Amino acid sequence: MLKERVLPADLFTVVNKTILQDKDRDLLYMLYQPIIGADAVSLYFSFCMYLDKLEVLSEEWNHHHLMTTLRLPLETIIVAREKLEAVGLLKTYVKKDAINAFVYEIYSPLSAYEFFGNPLLSTILYNNVGDKEYERLLSVFSLPKINLKEYEDITCKFQDVFEPEDITNFEQLLLDLRQSHKNKLEIMATIDLEHILSTIPEELLHIRSITKETREFLYHLSFVYGFSDNEMIDLLQASLTMKRTIDKEALMVNARNYYKFEHFGELPSLALKTQPEYLRKKSMTTNLRDKKIYEFETTTPYDYLYSKHIGTRLTDTEIQILSYLLCEMCLNPGVVNVLLDYVLQESNNKLVPSYVQDVAGLFSRKRVTTVEQAMELAETEHQKRLEREKKKVSRKKEPVPVWINKEFEVKEASKEEQEKMKEMISRVIK
Repeated sequence: MLKERVLPADLFTVVNKTILQDKDRDLLYMLYQPIIGADAVSLYFSFCMYLDKLEVLSEEWNHHHLMTTLRLPLETIIVAREKLEAVGLLKTYVKKDAINAFVYEIYSPLSAYEFFGNPLLSTILYNNVGDKEYERLLSVFSLPKINLKEYEDITCKFQDVFEPEDITNFEQLLLDLRQSHKNKLEIMATIDLEHILSTIPEELLHIRSITKETREFLYHLSFVYGFSDNEMIDLLQASLTMKRTIDKEALMVNARNYYKFEHFGELPSLALKTQPEYLRKKSMTTNLRDKKIYEFETTTPYDYLYSKHIGTRLTDTEIQILSYLLCEMCLNPGVVNVLLDYVLQESNNKLVPSYVQDVAGLFSRKRVTTVEQAMELAETEHQKRLEREKKKVSRKKEPVPVWINKEFEVKEASKEEQEKMKEMISRVIK
């Protein structure tokens, strides 16, 4: 999908398509921020600040004002906006003209129940925060368990308190009232679900139990783990209930265990993703530079580093480095490939963690998002290093002053010189 270019002069209007609750702030900070980053969450709340007092519609502003408010470059804002779109918090529309006009529609975050029930979001959160923090977040949003077995339900029904009224006149009014809307995550299908379901016998799986929500669940699960049709068939058959339905919780556990077994205990991560399509070079030639760009853009960081090993597994330290670059530093996969290649060349084929951190910090401060930007910056830094080394060598070869390490001949002063010296000393003393 082609991304519309945005200029600082381009206008935008914010439309609130939902009802934002106080608890949504906690959901955004605790569940969404580990996935999309602080810039994206700040942008979301900035859009909220533009809304009018009724929190429905904003005035028209330009993107330069947004840059000033956030104190971020426009390129960073666009990346943050796209992350909000990717997780269903924002929809964007554009009307093209001499000055483009954008409409940004805000949607509510998923509830904690919906979030943890989403295999795509919950798995990425798990990978980004780790097992202990994930369990802590689960406990934060869990309901207290009270055994009601010995209690009697005495809750009143509506008709026990109120007289029935004709509410048909209000049906149209209700359609126009604001509601809490949540936008769905849109991903491309990586499996043929119809083929998968057709291979499972009817006596094992009731096809009518496969709702639209279940289909989306299966698409998300296969996407995040990169499963093939055959792998999904085996996992589904191992996750069916006696009632001929799919046990989603069992399927998620089976999927995670299967992946860990196949990948030496590692969970799926961004190390297995390639450079996003919209950040790749649009036109390619057959020259060596473009071929290298294509290699960086189409190879996952895991595979790129693995290719340097000549068939041996990555070490735990190297896997931690990949996690640091992709999850903590939030560098794109293609940019990470350039960084790895640069560090290996500069450090005699050694992946020194401290040097990796220095280069990663530089790439992050320079807001590097594309392979071309990363290569240009790496070339500049390489040239600077060569110039520094040349200066060191030239300083070593500079002529040494005549007075350094020179032995001077000592001669005894004549009687006249001694008399003059005594005269000068006596004048100073007086």
